[in-house]
Amino acid sequence: QVQLVESGGGLVQAGGSLRLSCSASRRTLSLFTMGWFRQAPGKERELVARIDSSGERITYANSVKGRFTISKDKDQNAMYLQMNNLASGDTALYYCVAGSYRNGEMKFDHWGKGTQVTVSS
Repeated sequence: QVQLVESGGGLVQAGGSLRLSCSASRRTLSLFTMGWFRQAPGKERELVARIDSSGERITYANSVKGRFTISKDKDQNAMYLQMNNLASGDTALYYCVAGSYRNGEMKFDHWGKGTQVTVSS
C-alpha cells in the first residue's frame, strides 16, 4: 500500500522560501515516479515537478523552473520540494503523488492529502 504524507506548508512572504516534504516508504520511492501537483482555488490542477524512480529524470513546469527543486532521499524515506523566490501565484494546496506508466501514459494513482502554501504579497 502506498502512503504519502506531506508536510512543510505554511504562510510565507513573497520572495521567501519553503521546503515541502513527502514521507514515503523506500519501496515507494524506488518503484514509482514521484511528483508534486498543486491546485489553487478556481484554477486547474498543475503538475509542478516530477522525478522518476531512478532519480535521474526530472521535469518542471515552466512556471517554477529555476525557482523550485525536487529531490528524494531513500535513506530518509522522503521526497522534497525546495521552493525559492515564492510569489503570490504559488499559493495553492500542494499534493505529493506517486505514479507509474500504463499503456504508455503516466498515471498518478496515489495522492497525499495535501499541504497548504500561502504566499503573502
